[in-house]
Amino acid sequence: MPAPAGPTLTTPPSTAEHHPAPLAGGTQGPHALHPLLDTTLDALAQGAATRHGPIPPGGPEAVTARLRALATPALPETGTGAHEALHTLVTALAEGAADPAHPHCAAHLHCPPLALAAAADLAAAALNPSLDSWDQAPAATALETLTTRALAALAYPGRPTPDALVTTGGTESNQLALLLARETTPAPLRIICGANAHHSIHRAAWLLGLPTPLTLPTPTGTLDPTDLRTTLTRHPGTTPLVIATAGTTDTGRIDPLPAIADLCRTHGARLHIDASYGGPLLFSDTLRPALNGLEHAHTIAIDLHKLGWQPVAAGLLAVPDTTALTPLAHHADYLNAPDDTHAGLPDLLGRSLRTTRRPDILKIAVTLRALGRQGLGDLVERVCAAAHHLADLIDTHPHFDLYARPTLSTVLFRPTHTDDTTTATLRRTLLHHGHAVLGRTTTPEGLWLKATLLNPHTTPDDLRTLLTHVEGQVRR
Repeated sequence: MPAPAGPTLTTPPSTAEHHPAPLAGGTQGPHALHPLLDTTLDALAQGAATRHGPIPPGGPEAVTARLRALATPALPETGTGAHEALHTLVTALAEGAADPAHPHCAAHLHCPPLALAAAADLAAAALNPSLDSWDQAPAATALETLTTRALAALAYPGRPTPDALVTTGGTESNQLALLLARETTPAPLRIICGANAHHSIHRAAWLLGLPTPLTLPTPTGTLDPTDLRTTLTRHPGTTPLVIATAGTTDTGRIDPLPAIADLCRTHGARLHIDASYGGPLLFSDTLRPALNGLEHAHTIAIDLHKLGWQPVAAGLLAVPDTTALTPLAHHADYLNAPDDTHAGLPDLLGRSLRTTRRPDILKIAVTLRALGRQGLGDLVERVCAAAHHLADLIDTHPHFDLYARPTLSTVLFRPTHTDDTTTATLRRTLLHHGHAVLGRTTTPEGLWLKATLLNPHTTPDDLRTLLTHVEGQVRR
């Protein structure tokens, strides 16, 4: 019995008179993109003007209602056309965004991306190379190799063959660091970290089937070398993996890296430094001494979508020698057949746990070329200086308490004589009214408001206005 006939096209694609959905690539792609970009930019401007602040007012219910009104139906029976769809949904997204470019949006390690990096990201999206085989990304493969090695050399000066992998951020970098340690350590691995370590360390241990990390208390906000020394002598028969942090999420503090590195050498421990936040201090001649000891780590996590002003995602895992990445080697005949590799086609499967992988290196490479190390260093210095200025304003204010002088660009403060419940409510009230986006951090002294300054254009007036908003809610 013959099989039932399948669906047929009444007009074969090769004979279609026009294409209702142009492609972004090819010689005609730029011509198709140009008018769409005008629509997109107009929508971004309109949405930001309508929002008129760092975050839309009204809280989750109000934002959801406005978005639903603009974006329903999500799947219409017939399309509305490219320009209407772009204008409607981009406007809705911009109107309902928490805008990290606004100086009062300062809750998280969520940076405003540079315009040139966003433009480069558009080119990456239009070309759409995938870095899982050379024949999908010939030039992107070469650019990634060139750029990652240059950045790794910044972290490991003087090493002959340092290398780095491009990741989605600190969480993936930390997971890869634990994986490399597990695969290269003959004795059972014992992870030791401070309570100040990023939550992804514990999650990575769980995902990799490793024992729960031994977590040392950090009442001062950093890992205590004395406690670490004691701990390293108490677990014979294991290989310790010490996790140090250069720029904690809660306070921005940097662990005493030289002392920790010395202890790791003495006790035969591996060292991973999570410098996702603080790593870009390497760009600054003035600030890079705060990272002394970084070069002794077996692996280093660095994020350039924090103090690097890149669109998400732009993470790195750096190693002192490219051979350290050998355990990640993987084979799939359709992507890295041995004869292709022997013939000289680069093998990319050992460069990531992902298969399909976008060329996030392009925006990074464009930024490095445009600004240079000194230009990026200047941006890092600007936000750190702004944090010190904010700390000065708080320190001299009669109604605010400052937690401590900032190490990077994070400042903790709270109204004087307020309890934790009042502080938490104050933060949510600022969010609800759309006046400011501040984070929260709990220390042994209680709950604090957290300002993470990542906008290099923030002015002293912006900071004074931010404190005025906070003070205005306190007095109500």
